[in-house]
Amino acid sequence: MALIPALQFLKLNEIPEAWVEAMWDVEFTESKPLDDSIKEELTATGDKAFRNLYQCLLAHADDQQQSPGRDQASQSIWALLVENGVSVKSLVATLSFFVLVGKAKVANVQQRVDGLHAASLYLLLLGIPGSIANKVLHEVLLDTCLDMTSHCWPQDSGKKRKKDNLKSSQAEGKRSRPHRKDNPEMEVDEEEEEEEELHFSGQDLMKIRDAVVLLVQSILRLLQTFPLKKTPQIASNCNQIFSKLLYFEPAIGELTFAAGQDLNTLRSVPEMAFYGLQLLYSPKHGDQRESLPRVFHQLLYVILMMNKGKRGKPTLFVPNQAILTTRNQAIQFVCHIVDELKELALPFLQILLQHICFQMVEKSEFRTHGAQAVGMLTCQMASTDYACFVKWLFNFSRHSKMVCRLFSVDVVMVLLEQPERRMEDCEDPELACFLPHKFLIQSLLFARRMDHSPTVQGHAFSCLAQCLELSSFNATQAVHNLFSTTGTVTMLGGETTEESSQQTQKTYRTLPFRTVEISSTDSSGCDAKENLALLLRRVQDSKTNVRKASLQALKGLLKHDVIPISWENLAVLSERCRDPAVSVKKKALQCVGELLAAKPECSVIQKAWLQGVVPAVVDSENSVQEKALEALDQILLSQVKLYSASRHLDASQRLTWDLLGLLCNECQSLSRYFSRAFTIWSKQNKFTQAFITNLISHTDADHAAGAWLLLSKVVASSPRLPYSKILDAWDNMVSSKDVNVLTCCHILCVMGDIAAHLNEDTKNRIVNDLTSWLKTFTLSLEVISAAVQTLYQLGSSEDIKETQAFLNQHCGELVSVCEAYLASIMLSENGAQNLNEELMVKHLHTLGVASLHCPARVGKRTVLLVESVLTTHSDKLTDCQQELPASLPLSQFKANSLPTRVRAHGVITLGKLCLQHQELVQKYLPVFARELEVGTEVTVRNNVVVIMCDLCVRYTSTVDHYIPNISACLSDTEGTIREQTLIMLTNLLQEEFVKWKGSLFFRFMLALVDPVPAIASLCEYCLLHLLLKKNPEMLYQHFIECIFHFNSYSKHKSYNKFPQSEREKVLFSLKGAQHREKRFRIYRFLLEHFTDAQRFNITIKINQTVLACFADEDLPLDADGAEILSETFNILSLKEMKLQAISAPAGGTSSEEPEEENMARAVLQAAQKKVVSQVQKKAFIENTVPLIISLKSLLEQKHSPVLRDLMAYLQVTMEDYRNEVKEFFSGDEQLAAELEFALKTAEKDRDLEEQMDNFSLAGDAKTPTAQGSVLGSPVRSRPLVPFSFATPQPLRPTPLSARLAHTEKRVHVRSTQEKHIKSKSIALERTVMPKGAVKDRAISTPKGVTVNLTFDEGVSAIFSDQGTSLGRETSVLHVKSPEQQQQATGLRQWNVQSPLRQKKKSTKV
Repeated sequence: MALIPALQFLKLNEIPEAWVEAMWDVEFTESKPLDDSIKEELTATGDKAFRNLYQCLLAHADDQQQSPGRDQASQSIWALLVENGVSVKSLVATLSFFVLVGKAKVANVQQRVDGLHAASLYLLLLGIPGSIANKVLHEVLLDTCLDMTSHCWPQDSGKKRKKDNLKSSQAEGKRSRPHRKDNPEMEVDEEEEEEEELHFSGQDLMKIRDAVVLLVQSILRLLQTFPLKKTPQIASNCNQIFSKLLYFEPAIGELTFAAGQDLNTLRSVPEMAFYGLQLLYSPKHGDQRESLPRVFHQLLYVILMMNKGKRGKPTLFVPNQAILTTRNQAIQFVCHIVDELKELALPFLQILLQHICFQMVEKSEFRTHGAQAVGMLTCQMASTDYACFVKWLFNFSRHSKMVCRLFSVDVVMVLLEQPERRMEDCEDPELACFLPHKFLIQSLLFARRMDHSPTVQGHAFSCLAQCLELSSFNATQAVHNLFSTTGTVTMLGGETTEESSQQTQKTYRTLPFRTVEISSTDSSGCDAKENLALLLRRVQDSKTNVRKASLQALKGLLKHDVIPISWENLAVLSERCRDPAVSVKKKALQCVGELLAAKPECSVIQKAWLQGVVPAVVDSENSVQEKALEALDQILLSQVKLYSASRHLDASQRLTWDLLGLLCNECQSLSRYFSRAFTIWSKQNKFTQAFITNLISHTDADHAAGAWLLLSKVVASSPRLPYSKILDAWDNMVSSKDVNVLTCCHILCVMGDIAAHLNEDTKNRIVNDLTSWLKTFTLSLEVISAAVQTLYQLGSSEDIKETQAFLNQHCGELVSVCEAYLASIMLSENGAQNLNEELMVKHLHTLGVASLHCPARVGKRTVLLVESVLTTHSDKLTDCQQELPASLPLSQFKANSLPTRVRAHGVITLGKLCLQHQELVQKYLPVFARELEVGTEVTVRNNVVVIMCDLCVRYTSTVDHYIPNISACLSDTEGTIREQTLIMLTNLLQEEFVKWKGSLFFRFMLALVDPVPAIASLCEYCLLHLLLKKNPEMLYQHFIECIFHFNSYSKHKSYNKFPQSEREKVLFSLKGAQHREKRFRIYRFLLEHFTDAQRFNITIKINQTVLACFADEDLPLDADGAEILSETFNILSLKEMKLQAISAPAGGTSSEEPEEENMARAVLQAAQKKVVSQVQKKAFIENTVPLIISLKSLLEQKHSPVLRDLMAYLQVTMEDYRNEVKEFFSGDEQLAAELEFALKTAEKDRDLEEQMDNFSLAGDAKTPTAQGSVLGSPVRSRPLVPFSFATPQPLRPTPLSARLAHTEKRVHVRSTQEKHIKSKSIALERTVMPKGAVKDRAISTPKGVTVNLTFDEGVSAIFSDQGTSLGRETSVLHVKSPEQQQQATGLRQWNVQSPLRQKKKSTKV
């Protein structure tokens, strides 16, 4: 036969028998030295000889399978080898030689190919019946041959393995570092060798690939004929090998998983690997309840896109297209298994889903793909099994790990995209309530709104907004129910039982607006108002991602009309466009843009869009500016098309002109920001001739106001304009009697901008029109200002003298007209009685704006006429030599009968006259200051503040003496004046026209506690965002003086010594117990915005300037001194005084596992905390302790009540050093003893409070159901309802009876828990595995038993990460079902059990 000649190339007769025995003795773990000549002959063998031998053996194997006499056929092949003197033992040893050489890292291409061929021959030989009897089977060699693909394929054995080794060396820590340092040359050499291994040509790779295909086909043939029932370890290894081969190369075409496929039809390695996995879970290789978990376990990491080695944590793949394709194929394969095996596979599908959820990582891309996988796999479930999974997911969503709760939200979103299942399809009525989409939204998704983690909170809100985009009506309706205004309680699964209502009475605190969850801690229904209130609070959350997600949710609710489109709701979106965080600003801009696109006809949304986008043009962040400019360009500029009366405007154009109409009316205050946008666009040459032509075509339309608004902004930067069209509009406006004020202003602005391009005749005509128009005094105040400005632009020229002559002529003429009118009113006896208030205001306003351009035409008579508007000293007008007494306020002159509005405008006009004449400033400043003190008219005083601040810009040194008078208005009785003063002073401080001198800082501090919250908030903004940036030490420098100033204490030699009037002292004093809260609000604000260095230094400074003064008796310890000292101790006790480096927690929150990148930060924080703590401790011992001891002695002598505050301060301070009290106060043993006693007493009080809390909350926590939630779930409680005991308590129980009651309660709980554990727990056994035991764990479930899952340990048991090596003992988890669980229903768990366990038990028997 051809078999024997085909074996000749192996030189079996020349192989020494001693070498063969040596190879068997070492169990093929290493290659023994072979004679050089024989070795050369063997290595010279080519591929052809191996393939020839393989074909011969394959022919014999096929003949044997087709032969009816199986025993006879088997004897023939083995007998043939014996007859020809071929030793099977030598044949196996020789094949192992090729295998061991080929698997080496330094093997070349030919050695790898020969090794793969030899492994294929061994597996083929092993598959022939009789192989075990002829001692062909050797487990170690079989494992080696099966795993040859990972050793011989260069990608795995080279580059990737090198990276894996680097990772493992990093994980080992410091031990590996010395080795690298000691042998640098050796390591370089190894790296060079490994780099050489990686260089394979395409032809070489094709050779190895063909050999790998042959080996995989041999493995499949072995599995078709060789049962693995008694060798579960081999089956486990095969699972791992096939799972790795899934990534070997891209699959060709669409994969089909039909049973009984022909090996020759399988075209790619992944296709063969899937077929191998099919064979492994077939009944031929053992109980499918044991083989299926092994297959699912390997596919778990394929679906998770993780690389799971034999030991250690799995590593993540880069999710490229190849990895994603393999993952999708694995999911399809799992679906095929479930379709094929039906009920047999469903319990393991549940477990697979659980582990996908539990082993998910935090990275967004992996979570997205993982949730999609869960969704695809749940489609294979019947409604009952699906409900079981949702119930498990409900528990999973309350896990302590943040990533688990985060992923549960992703899974919910995928499940919501599936068609809703009918409750009637569920066989178990108790599980039917888990099927509706309503349960997923209200009990799983919306419940995460109160999560501890901001990441989970934000993700939940984002997904809530996405729910409204789903096609499912019930899903969107569930969201509507959460925010509907009906206020009805919505519950799933029936009414509240009596038991649950009794449990509610034990509630210690309640969480509002629960919709579906009804448990022992909460039974409140769906309160739409509170839900919306919560969402609006989350929009202002301290965490950036929560604010962004809340904005998205709010946008969704508004977009889909879930909540009313009111200005209150929309204003929240607009305000967030000015958020401190750049990403939130961009998100808010996006949200208002999407709302406008969805509802372009809604005027309220249009207004909100303008209020949000237009101010963002001046944002400090360039990217936000660009986003706002892009939105304005897209919606406003790009939609300006050529107008035709015969053609209707489309929706986009109507929106553009609606927005421009709002800018002309309701949103005029945005004009300054809007102008800034055009300044930027003009530099970009955005305004083409076509745009101007299109824009001017709209000036005759119904929306002409908007067109003139745009034209007034772009005309200054436009190259050419159709002046005739603009002049026609001017003529029409002048001749028209009914012109819109704002449109008129815009036309005047356009006329002023084009003045330089007009000829002299046209200019003169327009000047005459303007002056005659102004002299009619029928224009509004805004038009008068615009007209005078246009008049100035028409007269402007390069010659300054010529320009001034023009202004003196025309503006002076206006001044003369106004002066004559004022004289006719003020000098006539009955002028004031027949006064036209509106006409008087217009003359005063015209006089003011015109006088600014022609100061030379303003005479003393004009000034006195304006002054007479405020007084009735008309006799002074006839004798101008006599001046009015400057010391008298306006209100103390002889009262006149002019209205307040006229007097207010008179103040403004007088201020404009002062701007041009310094002697008037010196004369009227005392009058203005006095008016601020005793004036009664709000508008007059408000205008006086504006005038004095404007004068401060031009005459800084003169007005500087009156800054205390201005700042006194921060405590005015009128909120309008306080706000105006705050804004004006902030502007002056920003531009450094005013310095922080005297009492100015402390008056700003008083605005922090203003009774009007808006003013207090404005003051905080001004201090933190405008003023503190210019002077970072501002708050620190004034802190100690705040203590003395607000307590009106002036006995210190350095502090609170600036001059103040008695009136000002009373106005700005916060002395007394009634103002204590205000004082400490100020102290806390200051301390919160200190740096740690400033906190440390202020403590030392307080010791030196306050405590030391009292200790040395420089300051008397009288009633006022006692108050100061008491307040100082209270300030030192504030938590804001503690250094953040010490008090801030290191790392993440308790509910979140710190990521690797956060670990370094946590270590750094811990080291920093230790160093800072030591420095603080040293400073406290050296500086504070001696003062404290001295003060305590002094206070005891004086019998002062401040002693109580001193001890309270020490108690707070020594909490961090409770074990070092004696060391700190070694100089005063009595103080140390008293302090130790106080600390122990405080600790006992805290323990008692905790015990009482536990006592009120004690109770059996039920397993969460559709109507229940976990008591200890990571849900953040809201401080909306004050904490109170709901359970009636005895009046004052004795300590003994209270302890007994608590003990009885604890015993009751423990006994209940023991019963619960007996019925639902999982027993764990320890199994010792001898040599040859399993390396990795199989997954199985107790036969015939379903385990009701609890979530104490996360999920069902899978197997340990620690692998086992041969000859080493290890412990294996084994899930054993108690007898009490025989009737239990629920999900099954992974059973981790040694595959050799049964064999071990049988040997013991």
